[in-house]
Amino acid sequence: MEHTELNKTGILREEPIRIPADDPVNHPAHYTAGGIEVIDFLESWNFPFHLANAIKYICRAGRKDKNKTAEDLRKAIWYINRYIDYLGKQEGKA
Repeated sequence: MEHTELNKTGILREEPIRIPADDPVNHPAHYTAGGIEVIDFLESWNFPFHLANAIKYICRAGRKDKNKTAEDLRKAIWYINRYIDYLGKQEGKA
């Protein structure tokens, strides 16, 4: 499997790196679909923690465990709702 990797400047490398078909620690298959790892996308966009986790769960829904698709989506919703609550608290401090 080829994987496009961002270098430290956030610019895509010209040469794709090879990733083993299944590396559950460094490059889990459920996060490497589509030619870019979810973590690379999240880091390049500088998503806050809550939103990054929501996106992670959306991206892996149905890929890590097809029987837990709805659970992954509920987790994403939980993180989004928690971030909305956090933003509300921050607005109250202003």
